[in-house]
Amino acid sequence: MRKYFFIAIMALVATMWCSCDDVETYAEKKEKERACINDFILEEGITVISKEEFEKDTITDITKNEFVLFKDKGIYMQIVRRGEGRMIEDGDNLTYMARYMEKNIETGDTISGNLYANSPDFFVCSRSGDSFSAKFTQGYMMTIYSNSAVPKGWMVPLSYVTPGRPNDKGAKVRLILPHGEATSVAAQYVYPTYYEINYIPEE
Repeated sequence: MRKYFFIAIMALVATMWCSCDDVETYAEKKEKERACINDFILEEGITVISKEEFEKDTITDITKNEFVLFKDKGIYMQIVRRGEGRMIEDGDNLTYMARYMEKNIETGDTISGNLYANSPDFFVCSRSGDSFSAKFTQGYMMTIYSNSAVPKGWMVPLSYVTPGRPNDKGAKVRLILPHGEATSVAAQYVYPTYYEINYIPEE
């Protein structure tokens, strides 16, 4: 009897060990995310430039499909159109209208967007020195993710673009964001996101 009990216990332990072995660790998920981003860069023919090179003129050459890498954040950014207005300045508290498209790089699926919708998204952004904080006041992002948090990665371009009103089309950027710089869902499931975003200040 003891023999069969021992065998049953060992079988249970072995099953639990195998099950645990099948679960991805956070480190493995991050490694998978990095691989997805690298594959996306290769597939899209993206030329990566350093922040130091970018800040010589703060231009990304779209004819070369250049994206600047902010290495400390793992964010890649391409400025398609800088805009014809002004940059958000220290102490400003501005409302922006955003037209965007959001894509899961790992699956290739478009998650959400309002490029052709009647209702754009709006968010309020405040700047204090080099720090930005923002929250959505209405739109798809706020509805889909059930909170007002603006992805941290969305704030990075605002140090470089100058969207304006009323005749300006606004600033347009493309972003590759790792999970920690994107939405709460991306952070939870550890997947990278690609965005195309148009920023137009509500003035």
